[in-house]
Amino acid sequence: MTPALNKALPDIEAQATGGLKFTQHSFAGKFLVLYFYPKDNTPGCTTEAMQFRDHHKELTKLGAVVIGVSRDNLASHNKFKETLGLPFELVADTEEKLCHLFGVVKNKIMYGKKVKGIERSTFLVDPQGVLRAEWRGVKVAGHTEEVVAAIKALQAETKAAA
Repeated sequence: MTPALNKALPDIEAQATGGLKFTQHSFAGKFLVLYFYPKDNTPGCTTEAMQFRDHHKELTKLGAVVIGVSRDNLASHNKFKETLGLPFELVADTEEKLCHLFGVVKNKIMYGKKVKGIERSTFLVDPQGVLRAEWRGVKVAGHTEEVVAAIKALQAETKAAA
C-alpha cells in the first residue's frame, strides 16, 4: 500500500547507518524528511545530500529529522556519509522495499537502454506519523528550501488551529 497524503504511514522497517533500525514510529513527535535518491557518490545525489547537510541545523531547530534512502548497501552509505560529513542517517534499501512502498522505482532511459532506477523524491511526515507533503521528480536546486518552507507552513497551521 503506497502512503497517501494526509494518511498515517503504513508499517515500515529498514536498516540504516549508525545502527539505526528505521520504522514508521522511530521519530514520533518529530517531522520526518524522508528523501529518496538514486545512488551514493553521483553528482546530483552528492549535491542533494550536501544541501540537506547544510540545512540540517535549521531543520533540527524546526523539530525535523532527515533520513536519506537509496538502494546502496550500508558500507557504501557509511563511506558516503563520512566523506560528506552528513549529520543524518541513510537507509540501505538493498531489497527496494521502501522504494516500492513509496512508488519511487521508475523505468528510465540511460545511454539508450531501459533501466530501473530511483526517481528523486522527498516525503514529509508530521509528528503524528501522517504523510503531509511529497515531492516527486525533484530538481535538486532549491529543494531543501521548499522542504523547510513546508515544515514552517505546517507549524503555522498547527498553531492557528490550537
